[in-house]
Amino acid sequence: MHLEPFELHQPATLDEALQVAASHPGDFDYLAGGTDLLPNYKMRLNPRGHVIALGGIPELHAFAPEAGTFGSLVTLRQIERDPVIARDYPGLSEAARQVATPLVRASGSLGGNLLVETRCFFFNQSASWREALGYCLKAEGDRCHVVPQKERCYATFSGDLAPSLLVLGAEVDLVSFQGPRTLALDDLYDPRGDGIRRTRLLPGELVVRVRVPPEGRKSRSTYRKLRVRPAFDFPELGVAALLSLEGQRVRSLRLAVGGLETYPRSFPTLTGPLEGTTLTDESIAELARRVQGMVRPVHNTFLAPDYRKRMTEVFVRRALADLRGAS
Repeated sequence: MHLEPFELHQPATLDEALQVAASHPGDFDYLAGGTDLLPNYKMRLNPRGHVIALGGIPELHAFAPEAGTFGSLVTLRQIERDPVIARDYPGLSEAARQVATPLVRASGSLGGNLLVETRCFFFNQSASWREALGYCLKAEGDRCHVVPQKERCYATFSGDLAPSLLVLGAEVDLVSFQGPRTLALDDLYDPRGDGIRRTRLLPGELVVRVRVPPEGRKSRSTYRKLRVRPAFDFPELGVAALLSLEGQRVRSLRLAVGGLETYPRSFPTLTGPLEGTTLTDESIAELARRVQGMVRPVHNTFLAPDYRKRMTEVFVRRALADLRGAS
């Protein structure tokens, strides 16, 4: 398959990138590593007439793991191989290491993974396959084939790094036509949206950098991933966990999951009450059961939703038991 024609723009500054975006509203995509966008273009999945390549903007490549600051174009390979990240943020290192293949990680970016396209049986197919089916809400059609109706898309969030950064309390610095702003990463994603409208980004808005607060260094973290082919696939389930203890009591406990719904999801209402308590086998098992009860996967990936839901309980329980033992 080949790419359809588009005009490539190569701005040297953030202002130039925003100016190009403003000149082509609704008909552009930002290009980071291109490991997801360009294959989708080859499949005729919502291609645009203008592609704005961000690689020439120096500040997007800034990489200061000692300060917990990562430009949006920092590659996944940089993250997985950096010794400071492996020491201070092991869950983030584990998540980056489990994305796709070494060649993909050499090009794929942090920002691209945070904003990676949602995926679905009925979307991630060739143009001829989708035409024979009748298309879908996410591309050229007017109905969802997963949950038959015409209002909501159920395509699943498919990034790996977001859950690990959510438990670290990460923030994102953004810039748009309206100026800069900062959001908690949890607020970047919209639980009231769907597989199409899944973030709270403004029109033309760019992720400039991700910042992780220093408290994350005082905690143990991990990432567990369920996928069909362990050497390559997108997550059918991703579980990130963070645990910090003071003696035998929980100082900080956070959980987040991806690969199940249209956005990566954290569970502060479940983990918050456990702070100050002793983490036992029973409390871990109860927390894992409650997380399982809250998630709502649907049948739009390779593995059955009931299985992914059951494995959520298993992965949460194992992740927390391992972190408790390592603390």
